[in-house]
Amino acid sequence: QVQLVESGGGLVQAGGSLRLSCAASGRILSFNAMRWYRQAPGKQRELVAGISSGGRSAYADSVKGRFTISSDNAKNTVYLQMNSLKPEDTAIYYCNAHYQGSVEYDYWGQGTQVTVSS
Repeated sequence: QVQLVESGGGLVQAGGSLRLSCAASGRILSFNAMRWYRQAPGKQRELVAGISSGGRSAYADSVKGRFTISSDNAKNTVYLQMNSLKPEDTAIYYCNAHYQGSVEYDYWGQGTQVTVSS
């Protein structure tokens, strides 16, 4: 069982920046990918960014060029640097650890609120 704990959310004005952190209780390299999702009120949860165990990253079109995902494998921590924030980025952000082998499973954090004011 792996626990994921997010931190770094808060209230920021449009154009500002935040850095989210996701600290894992286990080795993040044991997972195929670490991902950030978000869920805005009344909307479905959506994938924002992901980083593979090999270090490759991918982003939703809506955040490309503004968000950067990174990992510190020694600290078992994943980060999401969010720049040029927009009001539409307001959501609860969730960290996800994804494993896919003979079985497939996911672990989730409790989420951290990000609110961007206009």
